[in-house]
Amino acid sequence: MARTTFSVATFNMYNLQDADTPLYPTSKPWTPEEFKRKSEWAAWQLGIIGADIVGMQEVWSKSALDAILAVDPQGLADEYDVLATPAVGTSITCAALVRKGLLTGKPTWITDFPKAVRLESRDDPGDPQAPVIDVSIKSFSRPVLNFQVQLRDDEPPTEVFVVHLKSKLPTQISKEAWYRKSSATYRPHQQALGDGISTIRRTAEAVAVRVLLNGVMRDTETPVIVLGDMNDGKESNTANILTGQPRYLVGDSQGGSDFGLYSAQTLQEYRDTRDVYYTHVHQDLRESLDHVLVSEQFYDHSRKRVWLFDGLLINNDHLNFENHRQTGTGDHGIVRVSFKHDPVK
Repeated sequence: MARTTFSVATFNMYNLQDADTPLYPTSKPWTPEEFKRKSEWAAWQLGIIGADIVGMQEVWSKSALDAILAVDPQGLADEYDVLATPAVGTSITCAALVRKGLLTGKPTWITDFPKAVRLESRDDPGDPQAPVIDVSIKSFSRPVLNFQVQLRDDEPPTEVFVVHLKSKLPTQISKEAWYRKSSATYRPHQQALGDGISTIRRTAEAVAVRVLLNGVMRDTETPVIVLGDMNDGKESNTANILTGQPRYLVGDSQGGSDFGLYSAQTLQEYRDTRDVYYTHVHQDLRESLDHVLVSEQFYDHSRKRVWLFDGLLINNDHLNFENHRQTGTGDHGIVRVSFKHDPVK
């Protein structure tokens, strides 16, 4: 295979579950009519973006995903391998569509944090005033999907990670035993406490993903792509942990980073300062929560570049309206990034 171009996308599927099947306790199931609209819209979007690899979040049911692929008369089901084994309808997970012929090996879903994740500090010489901290989170809220693709026969496989980090929504604490025991104390601070717990969890998950990435990136030339809903912006601490904060170069400078990841959003901004990048709207605030991150093999200025960044597009017009149940639309934008084969000379 001598592929000269390829594209990836990240697509939050907005609680993709079969019709008349439970979601969260606070969410109504999709009616058959709602599911029909939802599947038709999602199939249309998949056809428009035409990506070779689509990382997906909020997938409850593989059968619901299969139903989406069956909508397209052009034969989406014949084009992709569906990676959604854990999606049996009882909880949400990450999934992916991979163009047939690209997948190599078997996908894995990672629930537990790597053993090297230890968020504990009792004696920080850099800040002796800092109190003891010990974060005991040991697993991901949403299992991380990891698989390999063979983009070309003459190059090593590319590692792909699909992630969905903890939401920004505050953790509901009102049913916790400690809260109910002293509700008068905690009730005025319920949102702040819930926001803090969610942020701590999301940060811990970012650290755990970074440890996974270090395992395949450090002192190797393995190409890596991360697709996902990170529930945070590209300048956030969450993103900084994930990317390792590599330096972006300009002009004819060359460099790279053995373990760094480059944001496709930033790569697009270097090319088009008027590009409007947002993937989620909450209380009229437009945010970029969904990201494509790539290793130096996909970075224009890297001495080890193999693939050249060839542009980013985002489908987000549907976010201007909040009638997602009525229209079948999702509540996140869909990000597609293209590359062309152009190894550095």
